[in-house]
Amino acid sequence: MAFTSRCVLLALLLNLGGASVTEQEMAANPIRKVVNMLQAMQKKVTQEGEKEQELFDKFMCYCKNGEGALSTSISAAEAKVPAVSADIAQAEAQITQLKADLKSHQSDRAAAKSAMAEATSIRSKEADAFAALKSEADANIAAVNKATAAVEKGMSGSFLQTSDAQLLRNMLSGKSDLLDYDREQITAFLSNTAGYAPASGQITGILKQMSDTMVAELASATSDENTAIANFDGLMAAKAKEVASLSASIEEKMVRLGNTQVELVEMKEDLDDTSAQLLEDRKFLGDLDATCARKTEENQANQKLRSEELVALADTIKVLNDDDALELFKKAIPSASASFVQLAMKAEDQRHQALAVIKGEAKPELNFLVLALQGKKVDFSKVIKMIDNMVATLKVEQQDDNDKKEYCAMQFDLSDDKKKGLERSVSNLEKAIAKAKEGIAALADELAALEAGIKALDKSVAEATEQRKEEHEDFISLMASDSAAKEILGFAKNRLNKFYNPKLYKAAPKKALTAEDRAANAAGGAVLADVSAHVAPPPPPATAAAFSKKSEESNGVIAMIDLMIGDLTKEMTEATAEEKNGQADYETTMKDSAEKRATDTSAIADKAKAKAQLEADAETASEEKAATTKTLMATLQYIQSLHAECDWLLQYFEVRKEARTGEISSLTTAKSVLSGADFSLVQTQRSLRGSA
Repeated sequence: MAFTSRCVLLALLLNLGGASVTEQEMAANPIRKVVNMLQAMQKKVTQEGEKEQELFDKFMCYCKNGEGALSTSISAAEAKVPAVSADIAQAEAQITQLKADLKSHQSDRAAAKSAMAEATSIRSKEADAFAALKSEADANIAAVNKATAAVEKGMSGSFLQTSDAQLLRNMLSGKSDLLDYDREQITAFLSNTAGYAPASGQITGILKQMSDTMVAELASATSDENTAIANFDGLMAAKAKEVASLSASIEEKMVRLGNTQVELVEMKEDLDDTSAQLLEDRKFLGDLDATCARKTEENQANQKLRSEELVALADTIKVLNDDDALELFKKAIPSASASFVQLAMKAEDQRHQALAVIKGEAKPELNFLVLALQGKKVDFSKVIKMIDNMVATLKVEQQDDNDKKEYCAMQFDLSDDKKKGLERSVSNLEKAIAKAKEGIAALADELAALEAGIKALDKSVAEATEQRKEEHEDFISLMASDSAAKEILGFAKNRLNKFYNPKLYKAAPKKALTAEDRAANAAGGAVLADVSAHVAPPPPPATAAAFSKKSEESNGVIAMIDLMIGDLTKEMTEATAEEKNGQADYETTMKDSAEKRATDTSAIADKAKAKAQLEADAETASEEKAATTKTLMATLQYIQSLHAECDWLLQYFEVRKEARTGEISSLTTAKSVLSGADFSLVQTQRSLRGSA
């Protein structure tokens, strides 16, 4: 039982360590699951150790060379922080100003729209009044004209029976600018009493005067109406232009506000990062040696602890994998599907707990009015003023909600458009970087091939030059040896001809004797003369038979010499031609090789330049991608802040508007009641409808 408790505790600790348990693993052997989890931990600890060692090696390298880099980084950060702070202050001031301008523009636009609505209402009432006036005036003028025509034609009796006569009677009752005498005359005419003496001339004059007066009044009213229409059209055009201008200004400032707020987020993040890095760099530079020593000690301690942990895990795995332990586990654990302990809490329980915390909160509304009305001494004028102030406040709040809703909607649209544009830019930059890398790789292969070709070409040129040199030396040697052989053979032939063919013999040119040669010859002659003069020669020995020349044999030898000389001459001619052709081919090869080398060298330069340009483009695209990604992150953060700022208002805008409208209606009704209005009939009708 104690062993099972230890297993439960071990499983609990492993689960708390972050190991995930799937349904498949729960169905497996629990001990095998534990061993697998321990092995996974062992692998993870080993990987973490390798990663930590790699980071430690980099850190120690930084300890050796980091002071100069830290000083440079600190100087740059110290110069950057105040500049970014100033930019942030400027951006915040600009945002404040833009918000104030937006609020002013929105208020001005709302006022302009309100003025347009009010002017339209007034104009509609004036138009209705003019239409009624014109209709009445036209009817009155027509009645007067008909009465005048009837009197002039002597048909006054029949006219008095018409509706126009009745209309004329009604007109006289409301016409106050008519003289009493004229009124009596017209009234007597229309009454047609027995005591009335016909006076057609006077009646006609009065009627015409009345007609002229009414026509003049109608013309004046028509002129006033036309003037009012023109003024209204001018006012509406000016207000419409003002509304359009304000709307354009609102849109432009909202765009600027959105961009500035995104830039502000970026600058604040940049300032935070730079400030944090500056503090870290200063702190690190201040105790670089101590930090490096501490890191070394920490690394040694971590390695020791990790080694101990690996030993512990290995021992545990060994214990759990032992055959005796496995047999014991089979007996101690009833089924593979049994769970050690229920660690997870149901989401439903968490939801009920959270719901219990949230419930019970109430928000009082208009309590000050209730307190005021419940007081013993009620001053209705103060309450009415409070109601008016509250209604005005509610209208201002509603206008603020309207402006905020417009601001949020436009900012969401602008931010979403900007986000999509930035995402497209990031995607395009990624494609450009990938394309540039492909181009760089292709150019690198081409450059390697060209450089290898130039090396091979240089080797071929060197080998061809060495071969040409050897061939030329062989040619010189051959020509020298053949020339010497020809000279010797010619001398031999000439010597044979001297004996066998004297006519063909060519005497060698005489050599001029020097003084020494002549003296030697003279001495020799003297000696011979002296010897011949004093010494007698011995008798001659026996001689052979008479000599006969072997002319025929000599001819064969000479012919063979000629043949040999011809062969040598032919060989020299062929060697000269081959030397000439070989030299020409060599020069052509050298020229072609030089041209190819120049072309390949130029191609290498061009491709190296293109490769460098692609690398620069890839670096620029990478930097631009990083900057664009940073702007995208700031935009996403700004959109998130917009959601935090606007979602609640947009979600409950209509509810708030309806509640505020109802509240204003209730306050208006309360004000009317306090002002003395009687709603008892309304209440009675409501009661009757309710009872029905």
